[in-house]
Amino acid sequence: MEVNVVTGPTASGKTAAAIELAQRLGCEIISADSRQIFRGIPITTAAPTARELAAVRHHLVGVLELDDYYSAARFEEDALGLIADMERRGLDRVVVCGGSMMYINALLNGLDELPTISDRVRAETLEFYQQQGIDALRAELQRLDPDYLAAADPNNHRRLIHALEIIRESGAPVSQLRTGRRKQRPFSVNMHVLNPPRAELFDRINRRVEKMIEQGMLDEARAVYPLRRLNSLNTVGFKELFAYFDGIWDLPTAIARIQKNTRVYAKKQLTYLAKMRVGND
Repeated sequence: MEVNVVTGPTASGKTAAAIELAQRLGCEIISADSRQIFRGIPITTAAPTARELAAVRHHLVGVLELDDYYSAARFEEDALGLIADMERRGLDRVVVCGGSMMYINALLNGLDELPTISDRVRAETLEFYQQQGIDALRAELQRLDPDYLAAADPNNHRRLIHALEIIRESGAPVSQLRTGRRKQRPFSVNMHVLNPPRAELFDRINRRVEKMIEQGMLDEARAVYPLRRLNSLNTVGFKELFAYFDGIWDLPTAIARIQKNTRVYAKKQLTYLAKMRVGND
């Protein structure tokens, strides 16, 4: 099996490039996007349109409810299963398209065998964060796993919450469970990285946000506003519009913040991509 990865920062043109490549290769597409996998939010997540979905068979687009749990580990399992099914159907190529770099890394290099988090532990850890805040998260991790905390982003509450979930579920520090060893994969990899010049990329981002607003992004965000505490909605676009609905910002400010935060996210994607290893060596 030949896995063709089309990746790059947000708004770099991945969807169109992946469809063109898949049509040329005569294969299907697996989406590697941590938000496009959810139903009901296609505008804000820039999901493939109905026409694009009809052009090439896509997998893992719009298949989960907003309150469903998903992770890079689940993606690794699902993507490997899809690839195995394609091989059984006689396909020898696939396109993997997306900008969720942790998902792509999970597929290409594998993840450590971390425990599945129970609903009880997930709920208790989230309640701990909501009641006591990020400082309490840091203090708890400093007590239970100082090595992990020293290497972590101390301001990324989602990562800190997940680390504490793993510790509570397994009874062991995350730093001990993570080996960093790469798994052997039964496929070859071709990387297609889209990386437009920075000025062009930022212009594409700004214009895409404006187009999303024209397409009904406000109505989409308003429809899911009652569910705003779900992890699936904790992403650029929704957070800023929710602040607008709460009266914190006016609409022009919220749109400008979406553009700015999307640009910041694009730079983070490029940084992660530059560090990611590919292949089995």
